[in-house]
Amino acid sequence: MIKFTILIRRRPDLTREEFITYHREQHAPLFMSVPAVRDNVRRYVQQHALDVELPGLPAPTFDGATELWFDDVEGIGRVFGDPEYLAIIRPDEERFIDLLGCEFLVTVENPVHG
Repeated sequence: MIKFTILIRRRPDLTREEFITYHREQHAPLFMSVPAVRDNVRRYVQQHALDVELPGLPAPTFDGATELWFDDVEGIGRVFGDPEYLAIIRPDEERFIDLLGCEFLVTVENPVHG
């Protein structure tokens, strides 16, 4: 299983609460409405940063993360290159995400059990 993790920064004109609400209530259902997403994404998880300070660690620089699971790397391309995704989802992302401030990882999990 391939995991695509997107580290997200919100648009600076949005509060943390506005960002979280939009991501959960508007973007998620819209994203899942695209057939290429339903056909290729095996799991979709949103994570939103907590407003906490941890001793010895710097302040977080991201507002959240999205994790998407795929059967293969090609599935990522099938979603993010899909014409419907590009026409509907990409403009929606620009409503709440600082796209140039985001980063991503494509990984394979290596579970470690203690």
